[in-house]
Amino acid sequence: MYTNTEYKEVRCLEQHKLTKSFSSTYGKISYDIKGEGPSVVLVHGTPWSSFNWRHIIPALSQWFTVYYYDLLGYGYSEKTNIDVSLGVQNKVLSELLDFWGLKNPMIIGHDFGGTTVLRTHLLEEHHFEKIILIDPVAIAPWGSPFFSHVNKYESAFQGIPAYIHDAMVSTYVQGAMYKEMDKETLKGIKAPWLGTIGQQAFYRQIAQANQRYTDEIEPIYNTINKQVLIIWGEEDTWVPIEKGRKLHKKIKKSSFISIPRAGHLVQEDQPSILLSYILKFLFK
Repeated sequence: MYTNTEYKEVRCLEQHKLTKSFSSTYGKISYDIKGEGPSVVLVHGTPWSSFNWRHIIPALSQWFTVYYYDLLGYGYSEKTNIDVSLGVQNKVLSELLDFWGLKNPMIIGHDFGGTTVLRTHLLEEHHFEKIILIDPVAIAPWGSPFFSHVNKYESAFQGIPAYIHDAMVSTYVQGAMYKEMDKETLKGIKAPWLGTIGQQAFYRQIAQANQRYTDEIEPIYNTINKQVLIIWGEEDTWVPIEKGRKLHKKIKKSSFISIPRAGHLVQEDQPSILLSYILKFLFK
């Protein structure tokens, strides 16, 4: 039997389960589609999943057809011993867009999702009507000491006891929010990373993170001629707002908005404010 709090947490996770799948060249992808209208694609970052769009999807789907998925190696997508780096994620997204039959959708990317959107546009040459980037990893240098440590000792991290891994993930992800993370949010974020497969996948995606994937595209940001909105949490300690301002200067047609009392996970800290800016830009 569940307590009332536990029941709400379980219901939240069950309601967000992705119901569709696509076998990409690189691995199986879980996704879903909601709503009717012009197409909008949502791309999450690391170590998140499409779960973190749950406050945004219901409202967007009132006016748009919303496509959302879990990156390869994340959430409900395949998490076996495969390449899940940023060098692959743009290729997966490109295949997904072709599979969905989307030629010029609007797209929103957060964190590594923003990187994936930029790489898909610049390297795979997929066109997007409008682009929204939320605290993206786009400007060097990036990567924390924790990333470097996991890169050197990945096998050791994969072998730590489950309860220590649980505590490490909990501490790590809570640092992405300005507000205190509630139990429902923490449980939803952690769920894909628990168990043997989840634990291995968590450290694998960190070990495979490499700045060369942004170094490859940073020199050509000035070639982007689409409408771009850059949104940043003012209290982001993972990717400081100065990175956002530098990105804004590099992308000619971009607009820049900062959101107070929000950390790296803007969609958790200030979902209503974030949604208002998203809708204003998409309807413009």
